[in-house]
Amino acid sequence: MKNNIYITLEKCCLFALLLLNFSCTNDIEESNQQYPQLNPVNPDLLAGTWKPILLTAPDEFAIDAPLAVTTAAYKAEINEIKSYQSNITADQERIIKYWSVGGVLRWNEIMQTLVARHNRPPYQNPDGTYPAPSAANPFANPQFPFSNPPFAARAYAYVSAAQYDAMVATWHYKQLYNRASPFVVDNSIQVLVPKSTLPSYPSEDGALAGVTVEILKLLFPTEIAYIQEKADEQKLYRIISGANVRSDVEAGVALGKKIAAKFTVRATTDGAGAAIGNQALWTQLETNAIAKGETPWRSLDLPARPPMLPLFGSVKSFLMTPDNVVANRPLPPPSTNSPQFLTELNEVKRYSQDDSKENMKIVAFWADGVGTYTPPGHWNAIADAAFVEQNYSEVRWARNLALLNLAMMDAAICCWDAKYFYFNPRPCQADASIKTLTGVPNFPAYVSGHSTFSGAASTVLSHLIPSKTSEFSAMATEASNSRLFGAIHYRSDCENGLLLGKAVGNFAVNRAATDGAK
Repeated sequence: MKNNIYITLEKCCLFALLLLNFSCTNDIEESNQQYPQLNPVNPDLLAGTWKPILLTAPDEFAIDAPLAVTTAAYKAEINEIKSYQSNITADQERIIKYWSVGGVLRWNEIMQTLVARHNRPPYQNPDGTYPAPSAANPFANPQFPFSNPPFAARAYAYVSAAQYDAMVATWHYKQLYNRASPFVVDNSIQVLVPKSTLPSYPSEDGALAGVTVEILKLLFPTEIAYIQEKADEQKLYRIISGANVRSDVEAGVALGKKIAAKFTVRATTDGAGAAIGNQALWTQLETNAIAKGETPWRSLDLPARPPMLPLFGSVKSFLMTPDNVVANRPLPPPSTNSPQFLTELNEVKRYSQDDSKENMKIVAFWADGVGTYTPPGHWNAIADAAFVEQNYSEVRWARNLALLNLAMMDAAICCWDAKYFYFNPRPCQADASIKTLTGVPNFPAYVSGHSTFSGAASTVLSHLIPSKTSEFSAMATEASNSRLFGAIHYRSDCENGLLLGKAVGNFAVNRAATDGAK
């Protein structure tokens, strides 16, 4: 079993190294990960009846009926395919190879690279204050966003949830209009990808391009040119490959944009924009901890940096109510004046002095710090490797990544709620002789973010692929332990973070049981 775990981990590690190299430059590196062309065992023909996340129904947004395949306009679209195929260029062959493995997978990888590129905390101003990236002026210094773990978890969730709703709507209209694929209408057309038994209109790749571009424009406004370039590639590949005519793709794009608009409205009102707080709040958090007789967390950056997103615990969840967040808040950590706290602090100190190769390997593999795709991105990479083996349809890919990423967004919400409710100091604050192995995160200790993300992710992935439960559980435990080994967290941070993550993950599992996808 351990071998299977580390085979998966090595695949993810290779992509993590790619992202790390990418993050040190201004160029966006395209994933060179090789996968087979998407050819799902089960096309999920009835996915148009599955329960969407934000849409009221799969047909909430209408699209026009397609032209009949006997019309002159449709025949012109068939001829467009033939024209492309008569002289396919090397770049067009590259596009087909890249996108034919699955649009949901490729957009998830693109998301990981964007998060890694923007996962850089701003440097301080000359006067020692710290600027905040602004969505209203994204090209100003520092550029928006700073894709820290909570921002990243929310970003992955919005993209995946919007893609899922777009796929459910696409499958609904495919069955409603039932227009044959171009290679069925004209059998002289070459098909450069596996032939699908699904109706052609609207195109799932068109819908993915339409919905994803609009969400990513909101999340990464300085990357619009690159994002649009990738979407244009995706749309063109479907036509060149003989899988769709142009009107299939255009209808999908139009549908995707309508769905994205609904998610965009939600995103602008979910509270994330106010999560940074202000000086009065930051001071009050410290005052509250002192009033309880505890040692408050303080930034160890020089000069001190404002705490990272202290109000992220109030961001609106897709799956949990605010009462759910409070009800699942973990019990208090050991008092900073207690013998248990001293015991845990001494344990951290011992690990800080342990330079064994095995521990160092675990710490480094799960570090996911500045310049990487963050802990949520790490679990997305793990999910990608596992999902490829399952040979899912696009709609099931989208559904499963949505469940995973909604759970990790809720993990961020619940974890950050606990961090700022308890405002507990880091071990190296409590004992200055403790040196961490991966830097010091600029937010309170209790509970561990890595542990909470990992508990949520492993719970969802174990539900989706029960045969890998032991592997996912072992990964989560190792990710959690890495923070203790690295002297970043106390044992109670890690253990209670895992428990919190598992509780949060079960909200996504409960949704999965009732969404109609069997």
